[in-house]
Amino acid sequence: MNTTLLNENGKAGIAALASRPPRERILLVARDLFYRHGLHPVSVEAIVDAALTNKMTLYRHFKSKDDLIVAYVNQLASEGDIVWERIAADSPGDPQKRLDAWVDHIEDVLTNKYERGCALANAAVELDPDHPARAVIEAYKRRKREGLVQLFKAARYRDPERLADEVFLLFEGARISIQCGGKGPASRVVSMLRGLLAAGPRRTRG
Repeated sequence: MNTTLLNENGKAGIAALASRPPRERILLVARDLFYRHGLHPVSVEAIVDAALTNKMTLYRHFKSKDDLIVAYVNQLASEGDIVWERIAADSPGDPQKRLDAWVDHIEDVLTNKYERGCALANAAVELDPDHPARAVIEAYKRRKREGLVQLFKAARYRDPERLADEVFLLFEGARISIQCGGKGPASRVVSMLRGLLAAGPRRTRG
């Protein structure tokens, strides 16, 4: 999550935020507030005040707070997809290199000082099952798991479906652990993940 502008201090940070277009300011501020405080506790008033704007402008860009939430989760999901696309583009035809790059990315996520758990998972907990943002989150999580399956198939693991489930649950659980109890247990996840992948049986070539 890029909250650089919101973490800058004093007049420089305010000026940097004010230079952005209104819709971008609103979404940037909403991301930060939703992630730190949750969807329900954050009011429209708090968002517009922090975004240096007003309700009329917010509702010009987003029909409602729910519409803003949908935009928020869509942005997060899109950024997650871009990570996969970048890793694939950087290592074409080399699934092992893509796998190593993905594990490095996981390490970066879990050691980020601003990490407070998965923003999409945090949002899903607060949303009703029929909220349109839930469908966005669920579709993204399915794509993420399927991406792991395809990566493990390309790396010739014998049971890519099972391995994808194990890895998916390990990573998702680590992020929940960070949210609930700090980074103690989660700090060991990357070494556990590397061990799990190293031990996974692979198909021989041919």
